[in-house]
Amino acid sequence: MPELPDITVYVEALERRLKGQVIEEVRLASPFLLRTVEPSLDEAIGKKVVDIRRLGKRVVLGLDDDLWLVFHLMIAGRFHWKKRGAKLAGRHALAAFDFANGSLTLTEFGPKKRASLHVVRGEDGLAEHDPGGIEVLDADLDSFKEALTRENHTLKRTLTDPHLFSGIGNAYSDEILHRARLSPKAMGVKLDADEIRRLYESTRSTLTDWLERLRAEAGEDFPETVKAARAGMAVHGRFNEPCPDCGTPVQRLRRQDSESNYCPRCQTNGEILADRSTAQLFKGSRPRTIEDLAS
Repeated sequence: MPELPDITVYVEALERRLKGQVIEEVRLASPFLLRTVEPSLDEAIGKKVVDIRRLGKRVVLGLDDDLWLVFHLMIAGRFHWKKRGAKLAGRHALAAFDFANGSLTLTEFGPKKRASLHVVRGEDGLAEHDPGGIEVLDADLDSFKEALTRENHTLKRTLTDPHLFSGIGNAYSDEILHRARLSPKAMGVKLDADEIRRLYESTRSTLTDWLERLRAEAGEDFPETVKAARAGMAVHGRFNEPCPDCGTPVQRLRRQDSESNYCPRCQTNGEILADRSTAQLFKGSRPRTIEDLAS
């Protein structure tokens, strides 16, 4: 799922192309994309784009007359910038928004159609789609600590909770925790002052570093390589590959549709964290330490 750095780069690319442009046509290829009836999507036709925002992990287009298009890409939704009137081909095509200077298209690769578009009116309608998490790049240490300790959850769950932190998901939370040298299963309410500061600084530096990388990668082009696991990531998507800092094989924790990656030497004092998948795989004889992995 695109997260804060990816969504920010999308927003910046859209601002360069769409600010001040008028939506000339809307082509909806998948009826599952549109999740609202009133206001009608047809009302967007003929309206000018006056604002473009990131709202958590959502991309928002603000139009004339206080009309807003709220896109949530979920796991597999992606934007593309094409020549005006580009054909919506294949079962992965969801919609196209035609402008005088090109067409913004939306696709979703995957068996489940989760990407969504809501049409809302006014700031109050837009606020209903804001989960309310803090913007960590704008937050001070005290605000960060308050959000971190508001619920008694693991760091992995807390960082990815959109009601606590805005725009952080599975991928960047792995990178943040690795840089902070903290376990994904550590409890936020039990961290000491030094650990909280370390996590705060790691969160800000990780997101900032990746934002700059993605900006440099895209340049003036439209970002077409948005994905979860990227070259240069320390642990996310790198199960069994060597940690770039210590060489220990990266381990994983699986939960439903998500997977957490971590370095047992850098983050868990050599412990291999247990989850259901490893317990079933090893049937009670799972590796518990780095030494067990080598034996």
